[in-house]
Amino acid sequence: MTDKKFKTLDDFLGTHFIYTYDNGWEYEWYAKNDHTVDYRIHGGMVAGRWVTDQKADIVCLTEGIYKISWTEPTGTDVALDFMPNEKKIHGTIFFPKWVEEHPEITVTYQNEHIDLMEESRVKYATYPKLVVPEFAQITYIGDAGQNNEDVISEAPYASLPDEIRAGSYFDENYHRRNK
Repeated sequence: MTDKKFKTLDDFLGTHFIYTYDNGWEYEWYAKNDHTVDYRIHGGMVAGRWVTDQKADIVCLTEGIYKISWTEPTGTDVALDFMPNEKKIHGTIFFPKWVEEHPEITVTYQNEHIDLMEESRVKYATYPKLVVPEFAQITYIGDAGQNNEDVISEAPYASLPDEIRAGSYFDENYHRRNK
């Protein structure tokens, strides 16, 4: 885990995180560049879901504090506040009713199923939304560099977060060892 001090937006971009919300849900998230994020979900009601090239608004609120927000094709809205110097995050996820009732539809590589996400958004109820505001503890911070396609490049599996934290998943250039 890197011990870099975060100050500017440039310090944040290209950073790879693993974190666990207070409710036990584990997420992996990558600030791919100034307008795109990739992520995998390892625990919680949509564990197994993964997404690349999600457009997002990424800003530095003040030194070392970042806000990222986006709307997914599912209709889920996400707002994350990263405080990496304190190893903390506050996230709020706004799940549409259909995701709460049919989470299994979203547990896939979203990029290959955008049509299904959009169809489900129309077919099933959107409201009331399930609002999940939670604090999280950051358990891993890696300096992957921007636009690194190896960071989130395969489906999540049970031991993946531990392999990353142990240093066995990526090589010294932050590329996947086993492709």
